[in-house]
Amino acid sequence: MKILIVSPVAPDALEALQAVHDVVCAYDASDSDLKRLIVDREVLIFRSGVNITADVMARAPALRLLIRAGSGLDNVDVGYVRANGITLERIEQPGAKAVAELAFGLMLGVARQILKADALLRQGQWAKHQIRGHLLTGKVLGVYGAGNIGSRVGAMGAAWGMEALGCIENPTPERAALLEQSNIRLADPAEVLSRADYLSLHVPLHESTRNLFDADRIANMKAGAFLVNLTRGGVVNEAALAEALDSGHLAGAATDVHENEGANFASPLIGRDNVILTPHIGAGTIDSQREIGERILEIMGAFDAGIPAGAAGQAHGAQ
Repeated sequence: MKILIVSPVAPDALEALQAVHDVVCAYDASDSDLKRLIVDREVLIFRSGVNITADVMARAPALRLLIRAGSGLDNVDVGYVRANGITLERIEQPGAKAVAELAFGLMLGVARQILKADALLRQGQWAKHQIRGHLLTGKVLGVYGAGNIGSRVGAMGAAWGMEALGCIENPTPERAALLEQSNIRLADPAEVLSRADYLSLHVPLHESTRNLFDADRIANMKAGAFLVNLTRGGVVNEAALAEALDSGHLAGAATDVHENEGANFASPLIGRDNVILTPHIGAGTIDSQREIGERILEIMGAFDAGIPAGAAGQAHGAQ
C-alpha cells in the first residue's frame, strides 16, 4: 500500500513498513508539501503537531485509512473523514500510560521545587534551607477530565495516598462506579476546582473547551493550589494563569502543552521558578512509541486482510 507518514514513528516499525509497502516520510512538512505528497497515498499516519485538514485529504482520492498514533483528534477534520468513508484508527493506550506518568512527575517536580533546587546547586548554592516543598500524600488531587488518561492519574494519586476527585463531561452512575474501582470519586466540576490541592487537566480540545480555564475558572480554584496541564494548548488561557501565579492565588503550575508550540513557541509563563514547562513530551517515551509502532503494524496487517475497523484493536486489548 502507499503510505504517507508525517510524524516520527518507532524505527523498527518504520523499517517493517518500508519492507512491505511504498512509504513516504515527510516529518514537519508544510501544508503545501502535504498536499503535494498525499496525492497518490492510501494511508496516512500522523501524531500531533500537524494539521490534517479537509483540503489536505481532498487531494488524495485513494485515501482509505488514517492512523492517529495517539489519542487527540483536534488536528484532523473528523467530519471530512466520516463523510468520505475513511477508516480512522486511534492508538490511545500506550501514550495514555506515558502522559499519566508525566502528570505525576510534573506534580512532584513543581511541589518539591526540583528544578529550582537543581539550578541553585549547579550555581554553587547549597539551598537546603531555602527550598520548601509540599507533600502530595494526604492532599486532594482533582482530575478535570477523568477519562482514559485522567483516570490513570487519579488511580496513581490514590495509590500515593491522595484523595482523588474526578469530573467528566457526561456523568452517569455507571461511570461513577467505574471510577470508584480506581478509588476516584466522581464529583461535579465546582467541587473539583474548589477542593483540589493539585488540579490535573485532561480534556480534549474543541470549541467548548477552548479557553476553558480563563481568569474566572482559575479564580474558582483553591487558593494555593497547583495546576498541571496535559491537555492541548488553547484549553488554558496562559495570560490568566500567569496573573494567578503572580498574584499568589496559585502556588505553581506545570504544563506540557502550550498555546504556541514548535518553532513559534512563546509563553508568558517563562521566567517563573514556580513553573515547569516541557515541550509536549507527554507520550514521548521509548516504551510507548515502541508499543505504538507495534500497533501500527497490527492495524496495517488487519486492514490489508480486510478485518473490520476496531477489531484488531479489540483483539489487542484482550491480550
